[in-house]
Amino acid sequence: MGGSQVNQALVRRYFEVREGLRDPVAAWAKLTGNSQQYRPARGERRVPLDDGTAAELAAAAIVHTVALHGAEQVAALATSPLARLVGGLGGAVLTEHPCAPEQVLGARFAGPRADDWARGAYVLLWGENNRLVRTADTPWVIAGRYKGQKVVAIGTHPTRLSDETLVVRPGTDGALAMAMGHVLLKEFFLDRTPFDGHAMEWTDLPFLVRLREREEAYVPGGLTGGAFGRLSVYGGEAVEVLLPRFDDGPGVLRRGVPVLRDGDDLVTTVFDLLLAAYGVARPGLPGLWPSGYDDRHEPYTPAWQETYTGVAGSRALKTARELGVTAEKTGGRCVIVPGRLETPHADTAYRAMLALLVLTGCGGGWAQVGGAGIPLVPYLCLHACGEDRSDVGALSWALAEGLFARRTARSVLLEAVRDGWPMAPPPRVLALPRPIYPLPPEVDLLIGPDDHCDLSPPDPDLLTAAVARLAGGTVPAEPGGVREAGRMRLLVDHAWMHEYGEALPTYRPPGLGLPVKPTQLVRFM
Repeated sequence: MGGSQVNQALVRRYFEVREGLRDPVAAWAKLTGNSQQYRPARGERRVPLDDGTAAELAAAAIVHTVALHGAEQVAALATSPLARLVGGLGGAVLTEHPCAPEQVLGARFAGPRADDWARGAYVLLWGENNRLVRTADTPWVIAGRYKGQKVVAIGTHPTRLSDETLVVRPGTDGALAMAMGHVLLKEFFLDRTPFDGHAMEWTDLPFLVRLREREEAYVPGGLTGGAFGRLSVYGGEAVEVLLPRFDDGPGVLRRGVPVLRDGDDLVTTVFDLLLAAYGVARPGLPGLWPSGYDDRHEPYTPAWQETYTGVAGSRALKTARELGVTAEKTGGRCVIVPGRLETPHADTAYRAMLALLVLTGCGGGWAQVGGAGIPLVPYLCLHACGEDRSDVGALSWALAEGLFARRTARSVLLEAVRDGWPMAPPPRVLALPRPIYPLPPEVDLLIGPDDHCDLSPPDPDLLTAAVARLAGGTVPAEPGGVREAGRMRLLVDHAWMHEYGEALPTYRPPGLGLPVKPTQLVRFM
């Protein structure tokens, strides 16, 4: 007997049916024709099963499901040992990774190479439970320590891996990231300009944005499609823009940007809007601005973030300067290793963290594997949850257009799927590395390590061989990600982002959340 465990009622019925048919796939087809004979026993006693038979049972379920229902109804969480096989078959690989890297770094972002982590000169371990969300290349971070790599841990608990630790209050990571961005913009874009060339070539900072009139001022509209010859249009006419603020309720920041006239329209650059959003003042611009780094009232200074995060303003300032100087001296060899953030607005915080890498020329330093996948939470919301009573419009910013008025998260998710957002049908075979809740109701075979699953994960090599044998062919490998360069976005120009006030980096304090935020459903194909 091997290390596999199987639900006793399931394996007894499988042996009974297979004995008469002598064909594992046909046996599984007959068994699932009356699945109520074993499904009610899910979560009850499991018994040992030899590895070969466990692989055969799982392979029979997979081959039958692919043939009858289609490959997309075989699903696996990306961290499951069976994910590579499922992806190779064309099944649904479910990812828990945030959508922010694709939104900021581009849809073709494939994550770092294995040695990128060891080459990093400055590493921020940012978030909780990093060991659960990092890839198998984690030892490369440790290997970099022998080359003088500095590691700073940011989270609610210290870690022994780091040289320094910034202990933040739960859910306030985005405030720290915004304050660090404030410092980088002032000291590395206004006081000095070491990253201007990178910004002009690889980011959307020089792109022009059309402004719309609103309440005797202006709000950002969409990109015009053209880039300006410089990062800024500063030096001529200026107007006041209204920008979202969430730290003091749904409020409004009144700050100025320089503008050019394009016919009847006023335009400014993404860079000019970014300076206004972060509160980096320049002489002659209207609006309310921070008086300096020690201003505790106007976002987003180091002193302002201290009120929310508990991190001393001097330490936020020091960390931002170290990141900028190291990126400048090493040509962008700085890395952020993202972990779980304790806030329903983690996607907003991740975009603020990503902005630090984009500004300093470290776009490849987001140490998380990219690639295609079906986001887990929307997948479960669609297939395992019923109608919800959430009010999606409750999170819109103060000057929103009412795009989400009286709408639920499920209705927005369905709209996104109709518009081409990646989704798969409900699973018949589902492989998990750990328990999740809720589960889709019509799963014929649930593969996972705990007693609530039908079968513990069989050996991937044995299962691959069994699938190839029963299907009469070979199983293709899951395609790897392709590293392609493209412009990185600090303005995520999408109607849903503008409606929520999150088109530019911002900070949302922890609090009210939704089953699925519309900003998590924005994807550029």
